[in-house]
Amino acid sequence: MSRCVAVRVLRLGAVPYAEALRVQERCVAAARAALPAETVVLSEPAQPVYTWGLRGAPGAAAAAALRARGAALVAARRGGHITFHGPGQLLAFPVLDLRRRRLPLRAYVAGLEALVVRLCRRLGLGTARALPPPFTGVWMGDSKLCAIGVHCRNHITSHGLALNCCTDLTWFEHIVPCGLEGKGVTSLSHELGQHVAVSHVLEPFLDSFQEVFDCTLVSSEDPGD
Repeated sequence: MSRCVAVRVLRLGAVPYAEALRVQERCVAAARAALPAETVVLSEPAQPVYTWGLRGAPGAAAAAALRARGAALVAARRGGHITFHGPGQLLAFPVLDLRRRRLPLRAYVAGLEALVVRLCRRLGLGTARALPPPFTGVWMGDSKLCAIGVHCRNHITSHGLALNCCTDLTWFEHIVPCGLEGKGVTSLSHELGQHVAVSHVLEPFLDSFQEVFDCTLVSSEDPGD
C-alpha cells in the first residue's frame, strides 16, 4: 500500500475511558459513511476501569468487589475477556478499513502486535514478542505487556490495544487478565527499570504505526473532523 493513504491521529490525552469510546464511535460512523479518512484514537484512561469483551461479564459478586475498589465497569464491543485500563496506560483505537487495505482480520491483529514489538525494540526491549494463536498481545516472557482486543464490522475496525507504560499493575491482581490463568502482567516502566510515561512513547508508537500500516499520519485536534 502506498504512503499516500492518510490516517488521522486524535490525541485525547488523559480522559475517561467512556469518552474515548464515544470519540471512537464517531470515527467509526464516519468511516461507515464512506468518508475517506481513517483514524487512530489515542488516549490515557483518567480513572481505573475494568472492561470485558464478548466472552462474558463478571458475576454480580465479582463486579461489586471491583466497584468497591474504586473502579468503574464497562462492557466493550471487542473480543476477549476482562482486563484493566487506567492511568499510565496507552490506549490506541485504530479505525481502519480492512477491505480497502485488503487485510484479513488475523493479519490486522498481527500488525498491531508487530507495531508494539517495533516500539519495544526502539525503547531497548529486544525480547518483546508476540505468541502464536490463540494468544494475542505482546509479551515479555510469561507476562503480558500489551493487550489486544478488536472489533470489526463491515470491514471497519474499532477498539485495539492497551500498552502498559507506567500502569499500577496491582489493579490486575483482582482479575484473571484476559482470561489467562498462570500468566503475569508487566509494564514498560517495570521492564526498563525507569519511569516511562505515556507521553514518552507516543512518538515512537506513531513511527511504528506508520511503518507497519504503511501510511502517512496527519494530526487532528477535532474528533468531529
